[in-house]
Amino acid sequence: MHESSDAGKVKSVIAAVVVALLVTGCTMEPHYARPVAPVAGAFPSDGVYAMQPATAAGARSASGQPATDIGWREFFVDPRLQRLIGIALKNNRDMRVAVLNVEASRAQYRIVRAGLMPTVNVAASESKSRTPKDLSFFNQTISNQYSVGLNASWEIDFFGRVQSLKDQALAQYLATAQARKAAEISLVSQVADQYLTVLELDDLLKTTQNTLTTAQESYRITKLQFDNGTGSELDLRQAQTVVEQASANLQQQARLRAQAENALVPLVGEPLPADLPPGLTLSDQNLLTDIPAGLPSDLLTRRPDIMEAEENLLAANANIGAARAAFFPKVSLTGNFGTLSPTLGGLFKPGSAAWGFSPSITLPIFEGGQNKANLDLANIQKNVQIATYEKAIQTAFREVADGLAARGTYDQQIAALERNERAQQRRFDLSALRYKNGVDNYLPVLTAQTDLYSAQQTLITARLARWTNLVDLYRALGGGWIERAGETPRPADQPVDYDLAAAPAPARSYSDYTVEPIRAER
Repeated sequence: MHESSDAGKVKSVIAAVVVALLVTGCTMEPHYARPVAPVAGAFPSDGVYAMQPATAAGARSASGQPATDIGWREFFVDPRLQRLIGIALKNNRDMRVAVLNVEASRAQYRIVRAGLMPTVNVAASESKSRTPKDLSFFNQTISNQYSVGLNASWEIDFFGRVQSLKDQALAQYLATAQARKAAEISLVSQVADQYLTVLELDDLLKTTQNTLTTAQESYRITKLQFDNGTGSELDLRQAQTVVEQASANLQQQARLRAQAENALVPLVGEPLPADLPPGLTLSDQNLLTDIPAGLPSDLLTRRPDIMEAEENLLAANANIGAARAAFFPKVSLTGNFGTLSPTLGGLFKPGSAAWGFSPSITLPIFEGGQNKANLDLANIQKNVQIATYEKAIQTAFREVADGLAARGTYDQQIAALERNERAQQRRFDLSALRYKNGVDNYLPVLTAQTDLYSAQQTLITARLARWTNLVDLYRALGGGWIERAGETPRPADQPVDYDLAAAPAPARSYSDYTVEPIRAER
């Protein structure tokens, strides 16, 4: 009968554990429903948006591919720029910080996830005590106890508190990974924009130098006429003003050019290599101009900053489940199994086995409103994340719409500026000819030269704005994550050439945490 009774107790314990395992995994998280995107169902298509550039003769085409499927080596054809982007993706310090943040977030997730599992420890102890002689048995005032065994403890997650905390940590980890992905895409566009700025200043320097050379020649001729008594001092001083202004501009632009190159260094993460391949000029960049915009809803899965905001929202949703579970009992199991003996030599002899099993339940009765306040805070934080998520969508929509508006106008603007430059050049040539022939004074030449110089600078600035707009639109549409078109995108938590052997291998890789399985688990 005694053995049967013990067997019954063991069966009861096993049954309780099985029931606990079946119940564990239920959570009190609210049902998650993705907020409705607070933007129109399509990007604007009238007015300037209807004038999107078509593929011109000799230009490259995206062939209908979305930005996320176009590698940055296909979008940028300048070999010098490609080399700089490749170096930046490996050496940029902000990217290193982003990678470390992902590692830290993944470690935090593992810590929280471990709370779902029992903890088991090996323990060995010795205790010695003295009892007064008049209270001792058989005059044994000194007693010893030795023990060796296993101690186990486990919080049975009946109401999903630990599960919700695990879900929260997982969502925060995924949000950090998406933030790292957004940082990498942004870095690609930052390097490109800064490189194009350097090229713009190269063109401005060349234009200013040409203007200065022409102005110096005009000044030489005007001074010769003045020295010979056939020219006026007014003409001489007017010619001098162009020389001095061009000289001042040359120094300013040389300074800005050096500073623009300096700004590339922290982006690239190292001094610019001396063996960079030759690059293209600003006007020869030939970026893809016809990448389709798609629908605003596409941005939800193409923009990592939007996915980051949604993961933060899911983390806040899971936190509500943990706050709700705090109102319910917390059930824990502790047990131990080992040997006990009054002597060290008797620890492992027959009959020295000992075990203990002690379930406990803790029910909150009065905590001064702390649990209620935590639940209110969790709900407020979720509302904050909803607003943040909606703002991320609105920001993305505006960035794409602005890019489309600019893309629809720059081609015609630059064509008009090119015609204006040619007209100003012809005007200057005719004014200079009339002055040399004594038909006009020097003022028309001065005005024409100043206007030509201004037109040339405006055209260069517009070309830079056009290219940077295309770069930023490529980023706004989610482009820049893959290196070459056709490649399988890397997981969001894996940087370029990431050495998995250099870091602890995760229990699950990011690819296991795809969007749909996570949503199904919740």
